[in-house]
Amino acid sequence: MNWYEKLNQYFPVEEMKSKEHMDTLLKEKGSVYYKDEGPYHVLMYAEFPHFTFVDYLFVSKESRGMGLGRKTLQMLKDKNKPIILEVEPVNYEDTDTEKRLRFYAREGFEHASSIGYCRRSLATGEENSMEILYWTPSGESEEQIFEGMKKMYEDIHTYKDEQFYGESYDSVSDVLTFQEEEKKDVLKPFSDPVNND
Repeated sequence: MNWYEKLNQYFPVEEMKSKEHMDTLLKEKGSVYYKDEGPYHVLMYAEFPHFTFVDYLFVSKESRGMGLGRKTLQMLKDKNKPIILEVEPVNYEDTDTEKRLRFYAREGFEHASSIGYCRRSLATGEENSMEILYWTPSGESEEQIFEGMKKMYEDIHTYKDEQFYGESYDSVSDVLTFQEEEKKDVLKPFSDPVNND
């Protein structure tokens, strides 16, 4: 299985970029968009001067428990800039969402609870709400994370979208919002020492 097939099997269709889109990002945005791949993992990420964005992180079931996810994230943490990523809200019928949130909580990520993120999938036409998680080496604010997300959305997610999907994604101002009143922290149940296993 090639790297794209691994990602495609693991991530829901509404979260996946097309192979053409990702190949083009690797080729045309090669100074920003990267693939780190091994026999048991695929990491797609964008590195900007002030932050790194994890687009996709896949670790195969066979290698879970070997610390591969932690090592992969450590490589990004060593760059000493904030790391931003999107996750699905917890779905108790899908244990993977819970495992994912538990993993990121253990790795010191925080929930950007003042950032709202909902975009229409061009594959399904449905609205898709995601939560933004971040890790910072120097206590960067959620406003800075919000600015990073906007840059990522405009430079990577929507890059040549009409060419690849036949239509454009919604504008960044329709997709990302910043509210002063924060939402419920999705990582809290997994950060509580009593709940950590």
